[in-house]
Amino acid sequence: MNIKENWINYIHGLQDRICAALEQEDGKATFQEDQWQRAEGGGGKTRVIANGNVFEKGGVNTSVVFGEVTDPMRKQLNINGHRWFACGLSLVLHPVNPFVPTVHCNYRMFEVYNDDDLKVFADHTIIGREAAEARAADRWFGGGTDLTPYYLFEEDARHFHQTYKNACDAFDPGFYPAFKKECDNYFVNWHRNKERRGIGGIFYDHQRPSAEKDTSFWFNFGKTCGDAFITAYLPIVQKRKQLPYTEQHKHWQEIRRGRYVEFNLVHDRGTLFGLKTNGRTESILMSLPPTVRFEYNCQPQPGSEEDKLLQACLNPVEWV
Repeated sequence: MNIKENWINYIHGLQDRICAALEQEDGKATFQEDQWQRAEGGGGKTRVIANGNVFEKGGVNTSVVFGEVTDPMRKQLNINGHRWFACGLSLVLHPVNPFVPTVHCNYRMFEVYNDDDLKVFADHTIIGREAAEARAADRWFGGGTDLTPYYLFEEDARHFHQTYKNACDAFDPGFYPAFKKECDNYFVNWHRNKERRGIGGIFYDHQRPSAEKDTSFWFNFGKTCGDAFITAYLPIVQKRKQLPYTEQHKHWQEIRRGRYVEFNLVHDRGTLFGLKTNGRTESILMSLPPTVRFEYNCQPQPGSEEDKLLQACLNPVEWV
């Protein structure tokens, strides 16, 4: 099998493992799968969970898509070439309990083919054989996992970040500080005084194989980070899912969910890519929470638990 087949198999296996773990944690709701096809090439498996004991709404989606590079993709996404291929997993979970954080995770591989590659590309299936694989003009990996709490438990933040530091350190001790900073500087509502969506994690994009770090290196790094998701997130869920909460806590959760919506619709490159490539709208907007609030000039009481969370979003913390 070539790199595309291996990556596709890994992504589908990761989807299965994560969904099974989340269903067990919820104890009530199960994922409903919706398989879809994209007219221009490829398709995906959208799995959605809703109205559970733990998860109010969530999705764990995979896609294997390909097609011709369009002018909007060249201009807005800075993609050069004639054809492209992408495969990845993307998940977002919005819990019921405001003391359980929302989480996002995404790992993907992207390839671009030039005009000279079109005959070879057309002669094989999209996942191709070695002949087609060798002709990819460009290939990169990207991904990350980040945490969006509504109330800040510092031990949870340390656990989450330590898990991904451990994953990064196994490959390069410089990765965690670099990718944490990248995460802190990506999930930002710039229009709200540089307010972060949450407390970060890791984020990396356009990591191209090199002589020092080849395709296998980045493939294995993506696998390690993807596999770390359950270890990073589920212990937090287990600790917080049964804590009692009030309507005031739910009110603040919905205010912060509004910030989540703002980032995803205004700034997120993944949302833009999906919409610009005629992706499946329902799957792309699966990331949005079920209920939100937009209240005029809503400010938490200084020194409150709500303000503690906001300050961590305005001033990123070194958790480990």
